[in-house]
This record gives sequence, C-alpha cells and structure tokens, in this order.
Amino acid sequence: MLRSRVSPCLLIHNKGLVKTVKFKDPKYVGDPINAVKIFNEKEVDELIVLDIDASINGAEPDYIMIEYLANESRMPLCYGGGVTTAEQAQKIIKLGVEKIAVSSAALSNLSLLNEMADIIGRQSVVVVLDIKKNLFGNYEVYTHNGKKKVKKKLELIIQELEEVGIGELIINSIDNDGVMKGYDISLAEKIRNITSVPLTILGGAGSSDDILELVSKFKIIGASAGSLFVFKGRYKAVLINYLPQTALQKIREIAKN
Repeated sequence: MLRSRVSPCLLIHNKGLVKTVKFKDPKYVGDPINAVKIFNEKEVDELIVLDIDASINGAEPDYIMIEYLANESRMPLCYGGGVTTAEQAQKIIKLGVEKIAVSSAALSNLSLLNEMADIIGRQSVVVVLDIKKNLFGNYEVYTHNGKKKVKKKLELIIQELEEVGIGELIINSIDNDGVMKGYDISLAEKIRNITSVPLTILGGAGSSDDILELVSKFKIIGASAGSLFVFKGRYKAVLINYLPQTALQKIREIAKN
C-alpha cells in the first residue's frame, strides 16, 4: 500500500554533513556516516543525500563516499550530486543506492532522463527542482545551489518532465530552506495541481506539526526535512533525530483516510 514517506535530507559539503539557511552559509553538523548509523536505529522511511559541491565544481560523484553510505544504510537511499550521464547513475545504483536525483543536468538535457530510465528504471529517476519566489510572487526554478536561474517557466518545466516520465519530483523551497517555520504549502499545492508525478516536498519543516499539515493537505506525499532532523531545541543544538512513533503513526493514519 502506498503511504506518505518522511525522509531526512542530508547535505554533503567538503565531505562533511552541513545545513544551510536559504541555500547559504553551510554549517558543519557532523559526519554523514555517523548520521546514517543513527537514522538506521531510528528506522527512518528513506534517506536523501545531496552532494552540494559536485555540480558546482563540475566533479563526478564521489563513488567512494557513496559506497560507504550505501553499505551503512539499512533504509532506501536517494543520492544526488554530480550525475550527468546514465552510466554514472548505473554505477551508483550498483553500489546499493535505490534512487538517483538529478537537477541541472536534467534541466539542460531532458534526454538524460530517458537514458537513465532505460538503464536503471524510471522508478529510480528523481528530479530535484530548487524553487524561489520572485518580487512579483511568481515561482522560479534555480540550479547550482540557487545561483543560476532557469529561463523556462515552472509550469513548462513540470510539463516537460511529466511528458518525459520520471519516478519522482523533489520540490525544494529555497526561501524556506533552514528557516524551520513550515513548508510552502502554496508551492506544494501549485505543483500538485499541475502534475500527478509522485512528489516529495523539502524546505521549511520545523516540527512534526508541519509534516502533519502537509500530509493532511495532500495525503500520499513525501515529506522531507533537513534542520528538523539534525537540530534540537530553540538554540539548534546538533542532535541527529527523527519523529517520535506517535507522530509517525498519526501521519500514516491521515494518509490512509
């Protein structure tokens, strides 16, 4: 049975685990392998790992790091960062990763998505859209850690991705990243109204109530968060954590109704 997934999102920068605010000022919060070990114990639904250096530096994925992560992980793992060819995606899948997330490479070359699907299966192909609201209240798509604006309109990008056919869309709000004041529900609703592609929403979750609100509104949907699962308390002490079982049970019950 399909159900909503709650997925921690880990950002890798200079081989360390970091957290950003509005895609800026990455703060070191620990060792990614240690975080994976803790999330194993917490029995999380799925883990998303994004290397925020690879595409910026024009580097290939760090296969050694990915293999360490995959070998340690006892949960489904989605990896993104530096993937520009279907062959790279296949190599990562063979290391034990379930899904491959792409962003700038896919938006500049839609045929990459078909090539990846042919080799690793469409269900394993994920596209990440980093989205920011402009001064006029319109949503725009960015790549390269929010530094390059995509000239196409959001609606057209979604339409093209749906026509190509992908396994999942991760919608990442730049404005809400690290702010911990809730998801951009209006953005999620806008995306949901124009596509039936499976969605995961990322950016802004500060409590289990934010995830409950998202799932209550959209039922079967992925809810991802970074700060919520690496910080604790008003002073944001670093503590790898996950939702309590009571909150998870409530989320799953809401999605079924």
